[in-house]
Amino acid sequence: MKRYTFPFSGLIGQEQMKTGLLLNAVDPSIGGVLISGHKGTGKSTAVRALAEILPKIEIVKDCPYHCSPVDLDTMCNSCNKRYESGEDLPTVMRSMPLIELPLSATEDRVVGTLHIEQTLKTGKRNFEPGLLAAANRGILYVDEVNLLDDHLVDILLDAAASGTNVVEREGISHVHPAHFMLVGTMNPEEGELRPQFLDRFGLSLTIGSVTDLAQRHQIVSRRIAYDTDPESFILKWATDETILSNQIVTARSLVRDLTIHKEMIDLAVSLSVKVEAQGHRADIVIIKAARALAAFLEKSAINQEHVIEAARYVLPHRITTIPLATPGIIEDKLEEILAGVIAGEGGNNPSAAAQEYDGWDDLDEAVPGATAASHVGMFFNFLEEKKKLFLMQTN
Repeated sequence: MKRYTFPFSGLIGQEQMKTGLLLNAVDPSIGGVLISGHKGTGKSTAVRALAEILPKIEIVKDCPYHCSPVDLDTMCNSCNKRYESGEDLPTVMRSMPLIELPLSATEDRVVGTLHIEQTLKTGKRNFEPGLLAAANRGILYVDEVNLLDDHLVDILLDAAASGTNVVEREGISHVHPAHFMLVGTMNPEEGELRPQFLDRFGLSLTIGSVTDLAQRHQIVSRRIAYDTDPESFILKWATDETILSNQIVTARSLVRDLTIHKEMIDLAVSLSVKVEAQGHRADIVIIKAARALAAFLEKSAINQEHVIEAARYVLPHRITTIPLATPGIIEDKLEEILAGVIAGEGGNNPSAAAQEYDGWDDLDEAVPGATAASHVGMFFNFLEEKKKLFLMQTN
């Protein structure tokens, strides 16, 4: 049975969610994204749509871990031995894996199964790969991640941190690569996420229902059109999807070579200190997210605008100064901190400081009605310009 996926470019609103996903698509080392929002706000639809626009990857044809034929550092032991022996590894291009982890999954289904009896009989490790193996070099998606059993959370934490999955049974162990983009979605009404798992996500954001009547009308119209004739609807957005996919490829080629000035690192560190973020993960992820944003916009260096925007995704779930606060209160507090750091005044007059910063003006033009609290329009304004250029070149 053929399965269809609603196109990423056809999603209405939720620009912050789409931006967070695209930043991880450009640089998976950011550490994934946690999307919190009520049911029916398009979280699962956006994640599945993202997988469709990601560039295909080259893999070793008969490898269950989708190993790259040229990256020795991330190869499994089997592929590495074959490569070192001089074997010409067969390759194939395939779509980016999107693996959904069900809440009912058992530990063996997640990590894989070591068949001890067969191993003892044959003397060779008999391993049946699990979901972590299938997600290697792809996306691991956990819906309702806050309801996941604690022991599975610990397994995901270990794999996400190390990039490997280690399975041990009766003194026998098996190790394989497990590099994946971790995407979690949750409904805050159903409970909170464990702090150590929350911090593992590089980015986090909270979304709500679209309130603009015109946009809600568009959402209904597009969904009805998609359900009525999915092939025609997907074809309608093919050009937009191609442009977006190409831009991800371009950004990936630029991201590693971007200039990162000392002042931008100082700014990222200052922001993390202001919110009293624990550890140093926040500082690092702000720079990585800012770099991905700059690469997507085809800039040669990270500037203050990119760092400030990245902080809006990295710091909300790491603010420790206002416990038990609602997402709205956290967002307002973060905006005060951002404005104060920008102005170098410690936040005495955050509103005035934000207005004095010239960088906001261009962003306000990109998104009508935008405020200092939300300037995600830079992504999508840029894509509109790319689309115009693409159509001019193809006509």
